[in-house]
Amino acid sequence: MEEGTIVHVDYELYNGENGDLIETTREDIAKQHETHQEGRTYSPMVCVVGSGNLIPGFEAALADAKANKEIEVVIEPADAYGEKDPQQIETISIDKLVRAVQDPNSLYIGAPVNIGGRQGYLSYLAAGRARIDYNHPMAGKTLKYSFKIVKVVEGKEEQVTALLESNTGHSDFGVTFDGDDLNIVLPQTMLFDTNAAMMKFRLVTVIRDAVECDAVECGKVSFIEVHEPRGFGVDDHDHDHDHDHDHDHDHDHGEGEDLSKLSVADLKERLKAAGLPVGGKKADLIARLSSSEEE
Repeated sequence: MEEGTIVHVDYELYNGENGDLIETTREDIAKQHETHQEGRTYSPMVCVVGSGNLIPGFEAALADAKANKEIEVVIEPADAYGEKDPQQIETISIDKLVRAVQDPNSLYIGAPVNIGGRQGYLSYLAAGRARIDYNHPMAGKTLKYSFKIVKVVEGKEEQVTALLESNTGHSDFGVTFDGDDLNIVLPQTMLFDTNAAMMKFRLVTVIRDAVECDAVECGKVSFIEVHEPRGFGVDDHDHDHDHDHDHDHDHDHGEGEDLSKLSVADLKERLKAAGLPVGGKKADLIARLSSSEEE
């Protein structure tokens, strides 16, 4: 894979020493190993080949991989999370540990703990003493990956959408380019995300690092919030259900109409009739049509 390629990867991560499954993106594999998590959405990981965001051994394996081919690779600690550093292990009194955690009853071997601003995990507890390991939990371990590149993302809009979804956990972004300038219509769910403001700064960096434009990098990046009227998406039982929504329907659109129920073809038909651009995804079309009707 060429450096900078954006790909979707399904994978399993195993402890290379005992074969235990540590992580998977495939639901059937999780069920086979009895590690299935209810309520979790299992989906491929989106990553940028050669970005340096993954452990070195996996980065190298991705760079050599071909799409739709299952690959297994064993990665030694030096190319994974490093060897375990004895200097990063501290022994403290149980009293100090109890004072540092909110709920002492939730402690267990392997539990994450924060001692004096340092994040570690509890590795030993006995005789009034506790051992806190500040190494990465997988430091010193040999790892085995089984993975397959299931999709290579092509096209600027699709690349941006993949990065947005993987970095926010939200979907239904509207993504359009105007030359090298990028417009992103935020999904309604993200408008209520308290972390959204901080996300935007990080997203701009991620997108500019990963997506090539005609210029050296993307130009202006605009995040667009569309605040729908009250009752948006709720069925109006007083609406005339005999109203026909084919191409020769009546264009007498009442105020507060739920535009999301229209097909993309119908939205484009209305935009065309209003002399407005018809490019972009459905969210863009709705936003453009809503703005014109308000005017």
